[in-house]
Amino acid sequence: MICEKPKYKNKKYFFFLILLLFTTSLITLKTLKKVNIQDIRITGSKLFSQDDVVKNSSLKFPIRLILINTNFLEKELKQNLSLKNILVSKELFPFGLKVKVNTRTPVAYGEKILNDEKIFGFIDKDGIFINKKNVDEKNLNKITIQVFGWQEKFKKILSEILIAQENYELELIQITFSTNGFLIIEEKDLKTIFLGFNPNLINYQLKIIKSLKNEFKKNNFSEKIDNIDLTNPNKPKIKVFKP
Repeated sequence: MICEKPKYKNKKYFFFLILLLFTTSLITLKTLKKVNIQDIRITGSKLFSQDDVVKNSSLKFPIRLILINTNFLEKELKQNLSLKNILVSKELFPFGLKVKVNTRTPVAYGEKILNDEKIFGFIDKDGIFINKKNVDEKNLNKITIQVFGWQEKFKKILSEILIAQENYELELIQITFSTNGFLIIEEKDLKTIFLGFNPNLINYQLKIIKSLKNEFKKNNFSEKIDNIDLTNPNKPKIKVFKP
């Protein structure tokens, strides 16, 4: 009995080695296999199709699974499909690419100029421009704000305004960036508000707007306002309507 134990251990080790080699070979073969369009599986939204993934990436299908850079693909799709988040993972069983998407929720209508052409879409709370085709129509019912002159460099200040709109209970109607960056907003009660060029002042300016709105509501004065100049927030100028 003592002499048979090494033989048993050798057989067990040999079986394990064969299994390991088989598994490694199978995985290697799978990673070398080419991914076709039908091998792409999308979860998280019904807005996007397999064709959308192909058209909005630089990959040329079919492509070997091992050659796909998932990090680079995620960056491409997040940018081109206006996504909030995305996770791309390679899968062997079932074979293919799993694409999990998290879409953005629009809070405003948006307009931007690209190559002298107006492009209409939507804006989310992060100030990100979303193409019309990348938005679920069921999220559009409560949108009342319009944004004109969107540019990538304005997204931070735009986000701060949109968040303040909710936190300060403002009733914004329109946000406009001129071609040179001058910012104007329209508020239901306070009418036209000039904010100017300096994005560093926006938080201070928004706090003043909140105070003015509260004050004017108490005194029922807002219906007489024509515009408010807050380009210098330390010296606000209020112009009243003169019939």
